Amino acid sequence: MNFRLGMALAGVASTLVMSCADPPRPAGLASADRILVCRAVVASLMGRPIAVINGMDAGEGLVRTRYRRPDDPTVWDDVCRLEGDRVVWRSIQGDGSPGRWRDHELDSVVTFELKADSVVIKESHSDGSVTAKTYPRSKSSAARSQTFDWKLVTTWPKNLPALGTAPERLAEIVGEMSAGRFTIKVYAAGELVPAFEVFDAVAEGSAEMGHGAAYYWRGKAPIAAIFATVPFGMNAQEMNGWLHYGGGLELWRELYAPFGVVPMAAGNSGVQMAGWFNKEINSLEDLQGLKMRIPGLGGEVLQRAGGVPVAMPGSEIFTALQTGVIDATEWVGPYNDLALGLQAIAQYYYYPGWHEPGPAIEALVNAEALASLPPDLRAMLETACRAVNQDMLDEFTARNAAALRTLVDEHGVEVRRLPDDVLARFAELSEEVLDETAATDELSRRILDSYRAFQESVRDYHAITEQSYLDTRTVVANGP
Repeated sequence: MNFRLGMALAGVASTLVMSCADPPRPAGLASADRILVCRAVVASLMGRPIAVINGMDAGEGLVRTRYRRPDDPTVWDDVCRLEGDRVVWRSIQGDGSPGRWRDHELDSVVTFELKADSVVIKESHSDGSVTAKTYPRSKSSAARSQTFDWKLVTTWPKNLPALGTAPERLAEIVGEMSAGRFTIKVYAAGELVPAFEVFDAVAEGSAEMGHGAAYYWRGKAPIAAIFATVPFGMNAQEMNGWLHYGGGLELWRELYAPFGVVPMAAGNSGVQMAGWFNKEINSLEDLQGLKMRIPGLGGEVLQRAGGVPVAMPGSEIFTALQTGVIDATEWVGPYNDLALGLQAIAQYYYYPGWHEPGPAIEALVNAEALASLPPDLRAMLETACRAVNQDMLDEFTARNAAALRTLVDEHGVEVRRLPDDVLARFAELSEEVLDETAATDELSRRILDSYRAFQESVRDYHAITEQSYLDTRTVVANGP
């Protein structure tokens, strides 16, 4: 005899031959449905109805069903599996004493059909007769059988370390957590849409997700840049605290809501470098007319200081600096800057990264697409974003130090600090830019007020903890 389970799913009929050695899982068949099917099979094999107490998908092709027979108060556990062309199960009495493995030869073929609200079990007997029973599916079970295939577009060059690989990691985590129910295909900048059109692509629904930085969308909402970074503002640790425990994320989502986009924090580089220059910066005079690739609020500060900010995606920086289209550029830090080869076309590498002390990288999600996800997949997506958010910071922390040594020791890069008077002027101008940006509307004002209040509260605490410790560590390392 031959025992087969046939499945008709989404209008396509197929026959599934299960084996204990390598048990296949029908695509889209949730654990609850596997349990439901096997409960029905157990009842069919016994030739009588059973009152099921619970069922458990035990993996490896096994399903454990706990039940009572109507004419017997004993609680039984049946662990079912398939071995070649035989159905084998072990019954265990309620007192825990094991039954014995028993073989049962069948003269019928059992098939099942998965429908939106039910599972139909059909038993075709050797005499040509067919019996069928319908078992309802719960709404949650039906939802868990759905699959979702999304597109994610990014602002980053393909395979750029950390920034470019983070969305790939996000997609990998979601795929693994969902067991393939939720897949995300990642497209680098220019593969599906240009880098600076990512927000529009997500808002319009041509891609369900995006990955970039909020300061690229100042044309949509000037205050959006705050959710990336603020000159002389919070570092990565503080930014994450504000977003997830200080009300920042709620304000961020309120800002993006009119566009049909839901943001989530999905990365942070930590404090960046001030950038690459082809001439020394000794005073404010050296900034006059300087054409520099620098986005966000930092770009507006540079403009007020006499420079010329230029917006461009990372993929265009090398050629622009090499050909003189720009005189200087900031990008990220040693790890990513080395990957772009900027050390080959600029001599001076300045710090500190006054303009980007803790830039949050964002995942953008189309609001309608997000609403279409069942609760478990939405939770997986949000959990994956939180994981990638921390993972990126960890990667930059580990890799930047080694990359800086390579730039200095192997490429002869000169690392210099910006003059104090230049930094002081930048700080003054930053406050002006922030106040003017927040004055445009009530929501912008609330966002800036929230940001400043949180920064003020953590500044006092970090002065006696983080900063005090770092100062102490430096003193100890340098000796008396």
